[in-house]
Amino acid sequence: MNRRNFNASLVLSLSAAMLISHSVSAAEGGVNAGQEKCYGIAKAGQNDCAAGAGTSCAGSSKVDYQGNAWKLVPAGTCSHIETPHGTGSLTPLVRP
Repeated sequence: MNRRNFNASLVLSLSAAMLISHSVSAAEGGVNAGQEKCYGIAKAGQNDCAAGAGTSCAGSSKVDYQGNAWKLVPAGTCSHIETPHGTGSLTPLVRP
């Protein structure tokens, strides 16, 4: 491969990596305007993301109301959502 082809390949590879990285972080953030992440309110397998180590994210919570799994809810409603373990939280919860 000549130097010009190598440089072009390198630029394309780096551009693709940056695009994929941006897409992944946008998908992981997943917060749309007017919504917020609410931890501890999802039923098992119904979380939007962040269910802890060893999970694949969305739909991976193992138990109902898992403290480190969140769902998107309308902004301002999270702390008013009641569960058998208390209300939802804007930060991950420690639950057995």
